[in-house]
Amino acid sequence: MPLVSIITITFNAEDYLQRTIDSIRNQSSKDFEYILIDGGSKDDTMEIVKRNENLFDKVISEKDKGLYDAMNKGLIHAKGDYVWFMNAGDQIAENDAIEKIKKLSEQSPDVIYSDTLMIDNDGNIQGLRTEVTPHKIPKPLIWEKFKMGMLVCHQSFIVKREIAPFYILDNLSADIDWEINCLKKSNLNLEYPGILSKYLEGGVSHKQIFKSWKDRYIVLKKHFGFFSNVINHLKIVLRADFFSFLRLSKYIK
Repeated sequence: MPLVSIITITFNAEDYLQRTIDSIRNQSSKDFEYILIDGGSKDDTMEIVKRNENLFDKVISEKDKGLYDAMNKGLIHAKGDYVWFMNAGDQIAENDAIEKIKKLSEQSPDVIYSDTLMIDNDGNIQGLRTEVTPHKIPKPLIWEKFKMGMLVCHQSFIVKREIAPFYILDNLSADIDWEINCLKKSNLNLEYPGILSKYLEGGVSHKQIFKSWKDRYIVLKKHFGFFSNVINHLKIVLRADFFSFLRLSKYIK
């Protein structure tokens, strides 16, 4: 049984997939399986997969019901002790990441997490997520701290497969819901000694920003209740405005 099931979700990802594949191929430890779930791409995504077929343990390409349906398929086929989603365009940040995860696994954590490097379409680093966004990672990492949104980027959040639930569908904040549910089940969360991933900005939630806000409200209301959620979302709006001002002020002479 592999230590980690690395799962990549793709759909028309020819421009970004190779960088993801290379970051996985470059791992110094091979104690992982690699699963790719494709939504029936019409571009050259599957040609790239074929050129790298020796790296994959499982490839499925078929029409699906969206991102989180595809991620559920990945969970169904995963056999590793841990599951790690590294979607097209994202990269494992360090070549010895699997080795470090193996060392941490000796303590049998349910969740392993870290900060994230944000990158643009060309792969240029924009900075750490905790520096370029208002999201700070608390210590200890507990689900109650998620009341104002996603604290750990999905690609830097590795979960023991036996506690990993399926994602809810038709909600752009299903990843927040998933992380909260994982943390509710977790007995031990360990911070990774380094950076786990490089995250490609501009996913589905960025392209459908208003639906993303609405869906986040629905998810957080589910976990924190109506009144608390209303207050927290007012704080989110104020925090976003303040953070935008601070970033802009750096460029005002």
